[in-house]
Amino acid sequence: MRVLLVDDEEELVTALAERLSFRGIDADWSTSGNEALNLARTHTYDVAVLDVKMPNISGIELKKMLEKTGPDMKYIFLTGHGSEEDFRAGSAEASQYLVKPLDIELLIETMRQVVQK
Repeated sequence: MRVLLVDDEEELVTALAERLSFRGIDADWSTSGNEALNLARTHTYDVAVLDVKMPNISGIELKKMLEKTGPDMKYIFLTGHGSEEDFRAGSAEASQYLVKPLDIELLIETMRQVVQK
């Protein structure tokens, strides 16, 4: 499984990528929507894990852009805010919606589930 992680919190996204690599999952990461779009133009991903609230390009906006480069990619949204509005928006746009702090095992299981659908 090849994963694209996008979150404006660099410490979080780099730690997630490292922890996934320890479990045999190939993960690239980005701290902005524009960086993520550049990665998606040159790589193929099975799943993208996107932070809902990021500066400039939100996770929901980014998903719509990524769909053009990888129509088969699946999506999981993350948020640290957990508002009802974020939940409704994220749930409508992604296969899954998870709240930070994130359990790595739950993330891996969720990624496997959405890829198998």
